[in-house]
Amino acid sequence: MSELRILSPTAILGYGFPLASFQAGLERDPHVIAVDAGSTDPGPYYLGAGKSFTGRAPVKRDLQYLIAAALERGIPLIIGTAGGSGAKPHVDWNVEIVREVLQELNATAKVAVIYSDVDRELLRQELSRGRIQPLGPVSHLTEEEIMASSQIVAQMGLEPIMQALEEGAQIIVAGRAYDPTVFAALPVMQGYDLALALHMGKILECAAIAATPGSGSDCLFGYLRSDSFVLEALNPERSCTKLSVAAHTLYEKSDPYSLPGPGGRLDLRQTTFEELPGGKVKVSGTQFIPTEKYFLKLEGARLVGYRTISIAGVRDPIMISQIDEIISAVKARVADNFQDLRDYHLHVHCYGKNGVMGSLEPYGQPSHELGLVIEAVAPTQDIADTICGFFRSTLLHYGYPGRKSTAGNLAFPYSPSDTSTGAVYKFNIYHLLEVDDPKSLFTISIGEE
Repeated sequence: MSELRILSPTAILGYGFPLASFQAGLERDPHVIAVDAGSTDPGPYYLGAGKSFTGRAPVKRDLQYLIAAALERGIPLIIGTAGGSGAKPHVDWNVEIVREVLQELNATAKVAVIYSDVDRELLRQELSRGRIQPLGPVSHLTEEEIMASSQIVAQMGLEPIMQALEEGAQIIVAGRAYDPTVFAALPVMQGYDLALALHMGKILECAAIAATPGSGSDCLFGYLRSDSFVLEALNPERSCTKLSVAAHTLYEKSDPYSLPGPGGRLDLRQTTFEELPGGKVKVSGTQFIPTEKYFLKLEGARLVGYRTISIAGVRDPIMISQIDEIISAVKARVADNFQDLRDYHLHVHCYGKNGVMGSLEPYGQPSHELGLVIEAVAPTQDIADTICGFFRSTLLHYGYPGRKSTAGNLAFPYSPSDTSTGAVYKFNIYHLLEVDDPKSLFTISIGEE
């Protein structure tokens, strides 16, 4: 095959896409429809709680079109990091929607489900063998953290997805996956260059974000050839440029020349970007440098407590001029009043004065008004409610120097003023695991649905 064509409908399953763009992609006769469904970007809660950060209705909407088009054309549909985080609860949630869509289409399909959950006992053994190492500036993994994690997944490479394709899967619902793999698996299986396939997948994963103007809710199309690949935006309002494609190559990467992944890294030192007529960009020269050992990234999240928040506005310039001192004084009041409660976290996000960047904020002048997000995290929801409520009520009536009105210092946009938001998780596993077999951790089941 001189050219392999891939349709990426949306940046994340559930983000949606214009039907006109999707139809334009189908008219280009793709060999595969692939879509990334998740990320660690929304934070640890979704992995830890086993919940999707995209809603069921928008995911089902997207799948209705994707499944119908794939089955009609006899091409595979590949979904990576299903359910947003790729653990078993997320994958099962996504599979349930796939089954529902198939029933409504009165269709059947050979569906492959790939789980990426990692057994805790296995990790304890691998830890004792010295085969787990930190990824970036994190602490060395401990048995305590392994056992405390509510969900642990490994980020699969190409191999499990290629196996599912080789076994004839029409729809693949994969757990946590290295983002480019859902786009690169079929090309690599058919003999295309690994580096070009992965690099193209790296850009296709976010769909039209790599175009200008960018959008995560629109389609992008890739043409893979023996020595290059070409990207094309499918909405006439967008186009691919050298700048937009090159910039997205560096998206979320710390090194502009080296993009690591399972089994090796992409070397971009010889990569070139060339604009073609019609808003297309041709990319060539990327190389793949394999690592001596094969590593898989582990991701885990553990429960750390429960959160309560309160949102309030401040408009008094006298209070604004002293806000840091006032917040510190009210925190001291909380600590004094609840001396038996030490195991809590209390923080005030002060929007209008360093609310986004905190101590890194280069502009010190506060706004004429402030938005305060009061946050309490504690071992139980009741304690979090107590700490947040006491801080809020104390700040509301706190007598600061120069105060002219005693009616109240805060304006609350909502009643009730306090909101219990539930469980709080943190990423506690962000490590690399050395494996002998890239497929050994992943369970693949294929059946007719």
